[in-house]
Amino acid sequence: MVDGRRRYRYCSFCHRSELEVSRIIAGPGSVSICDECVDLCKEILEKDISAAPLEQAFLERIPLPKTIYEQLDHYVVGQDRAKKILSVAVYNHYKRTMAGSLLEGVELQKSNILLIGPTGCGKTLLARTLAQILDVPFAIGDATVLTEAGYVGEDVESLLVSLLQAANYDVARAEKGIIYIDEIDKIARKGGDVPSANRDVSGEGVQQGLLKMLESTVAKVPRKGGPKNPFQQYIEIDTSNILFICGGAFDGLEEIIDKRVGERRRVGFRSDQERAQEDLPLENLLHQVIPDDLIKYGLIPELVGRLPVMACVDSLDEEMLVRILTEPKNALFKQYQKLFALDKVELVFTPEALAEVAREALKLKTGARALRGIIEETLLEAMYEIPSRKSLQRCVIDAEAIRSRRVNLQEAETASPTQEAGSTE
Repeated sequence: MVDGRRRYRYCSFCHRSELEVSRIIAGPGSVSICDECVDLCKEILEKDISAAPLEQAFLERIPLPKTIYEQLDHYVVGQDRAKKILSVAVYNHYKRTMAGSLLEGVELQKSNILLIGPTGCGKTLLARTLAQILDVPFAIGDATVLTEAGYVGEDVESLLVSLLQAANYDVARAEKGIIYIDEIDKIARKGGDVPSANRDVSGEGVQQGLLKMLESTVAKVPRKGGPKNPFQQYIEIDTSNILFICGGAFDGLEEIIDKRVGERRRVGFRSDQERAQEDLPLENLLHQVIPDDLIKYGLIPELVGRLPVMACVDSLDEEMLVRILTEPKNALFKQYQKLFALDKVELVFTPEALAEVAREALKLKTGARALRGIIEETLLEAMYEIPSRKSLQRCVIDAEAIRSRRVNLQEAETASPTQEAGSTE
């Protein structure tokens, strides 16, 4: 009691009086703590104790490199070395992301990936399949629409907006996603490795804008995308744990590699292994790419340094194209079979027809992308007529149907048991 009035005790942490809490515990001197602060401290200690097992559980959930490779094998035909490089790189990236305090003071840097290879050989499919395996947000951006900040076009932050949208604006989930930047070779600076005298806002300027985002930065992106303005609301997103995969055809890179290898072969003695490498076809030289070749192509050294993992995809031959038509889970042949089955019609491709589709696709030089166009053109009349012809039960496609781009439809009642392929029964 002080002057007839009671003096109340207060919590030294939350500064609430004993009238506002159930109990206040007095400590040495004038230090006191309330029961609610004690409960809060207990929760913090319990979280710290369970943190290490929780992080270990996260690590156990990461698919092993062999598991990732096997999953990629279900969707991507061939490209064995590229799939192995991607499997190891992705496993290490998410192991680094989820390890947390298990790193014990050692800072592991992020390893972004560069995919090099001809168009239509599976670069985008590899990246998309990786995102499906890991169940993380995935966004595809085109480097050709990007410009340096302040110029007409999209800023590099627009890539993060696409990732946020794929994560339903869950920032924490987006920060563990994958961004695939296609056509990265199209932003090579003008003049190759020679700096341009003019301002290259869609080439070197974009490369410089990507540097901090690829490495690690906290970027402010507009909530709804579009150009920035002072009246917009911004979302902060940390790119430290976002995996960036850049892909490009790099047309002409083989000549740069061939020139470098040719200069080396003219000096000194050569081993049998070196002679075998020198005799490689021009398209296989991509596997011998080194960072200096990319710099001569037109990428700035700082960007090349932020893409330490390089994987090359091989051009497709006839055998691989036939396998693409039939083997993957989402193979084109299986897709069209399901479409025809909805109309109660069995679709059959003869082996000769599949080989003819592959040969026609090779002539177009656009890789696997040409396959769907050839099949669509061939089956157009059949897909137009079959829904209204209930008597048709079977459609067999032969090589002649592929060459003529037309299926000869006949009614089942007039068809003989030994009907020629390329028609319906």
